[in-house]
Amino acid sequence: MNSPRLILASTSIYRRALLERLRLPFEVFAPDVDETALPAEPPAHTALRLADLKAEAAAPATGRPVLIIGSDQVAVLDAQPLGKPGDHLSAVRQLQAMRGKSVVFNTAICLFNPATGRKQLENVPTTVWFRDYSDDQIEHYLRTEQPYDCAGSAKIEGMGIALVERIDSTDPTALIGLPLMRLTTMLKNEGIEVIPRS
Repeated sequence: MNSPRLILASTSIYRRALLERLRLPFEVFAPDVDETALPAEPPAHTALRLADLKAEAAAPATGRPVLIIGSDQVAVLDAQPLGKPGDHLSAVRQLQAMRGKSVVFNTAICLFNPATGRKQLENVPTTVWFRDYSDDQIEHYLRTEQPYDCAGSAKIEGMGIALVERIDSTDPTALIGLPLMRLTTMLKNEGIEVIPRS
C-alpha cells in the first residue's frame, strides 16, 4: 500500500522552506480562503479556524490518499491583531508600536486526512519580547530586509532576530510559520515517521 502523499495548503515561501527541512516529498496547493477574522473572534481561534479551512480547501483537488497540511498565524500586540504590513510606512508603524513590548504569535497547524475525516488541529503560541530599538535602527532594518510580507514586520530567520530580546516557545519553527515539531508528531499519528526506524 502506498503512503499518502503530502499537500501543503499554502503559497507561503516560508512554510514551504520549513517543510522542506523534513525531506519528505510534498505538493503545494493554493487555498482560496477569506482570511478576515470574524467579529469578536479571539486571535488564536482565528488562526485555528483558518488553518482548518485551508486544509479543507485542498481536499476536493485530491485523488489518491493524501495528508493535507494547513497553517495560519495571527500576531497580537496589546490585544490587537497585527497583520502583514504590505508597505514601508506600515512596517515602520508596526515596529515602533512593538519596541520594548511583547507580541504573541499564534501559529495554528492542521493535518487533515480526507480519507478518514481525521483532523489534528493545534495552536502553538510564541511570545516574543522586542528590544527598545531606535527609529534609525528600524529604517536600517527595513531597507535591508524589506519584510513587508511578514506579520509584525520582523523576519526572525533573518536580520530581524537582532530586534528581539527573547523568545518563549515550545516549538521554535512555529514563529517562522509552520511548527515542525508538532507536525512531526501529527505525521507519526498517521503512520509516517520523518526519520524511519530501522
